[in-house]
Amino acid sequence: MSITLEQAEQLSKAAKAKATEIGVPMNIAIVDEGANLVSFHRMDNAWLGSVDISIRKAKTARFFDMNTGEIGKLSQPGGPLYGIEHSNGGLITFPGGVLLKDASGRIIGAIGVSGGSVEQDHEVASAGVAGL
Repeated sequence: MSITLEQAEQLSKAAKAKATEIGVPMNIAIVDEGANLVSFHRMDNAWLGSVDISIRKAKTARFFDMNTGEIGKLSQPGGPLYGIEHSNGGLITFPGGVLLKDASGRIIGAIGVSGGSVEQDHEVASAGVAGL
């Protein structure tokens, strides 16, 4: 089973609420288990350059079944995944992409958020996940 549009909208609502709370407009992308875009929201005044980043964060998390911040740790110089960001048409290997799992722990998609610091991006993505 993959994430439904209804679930994606629920995630986006929770993520947008957190972004509003911290005062940072965000781009929020949600992909299904096949890394296909299901939902995208660009909050008013969110950076245009972060549109692509948010989508790539969601896809990167799903492509490798781990949060993008974890991939970033493994892709540092000398790390086992060094240079991976150049694969798959370009990946994002810093925080803000988080896996989505159902109640049984099965991966159903991912959320990617961009528009603030990487810490803020991860915080907003995590708030979206908590809203599911």
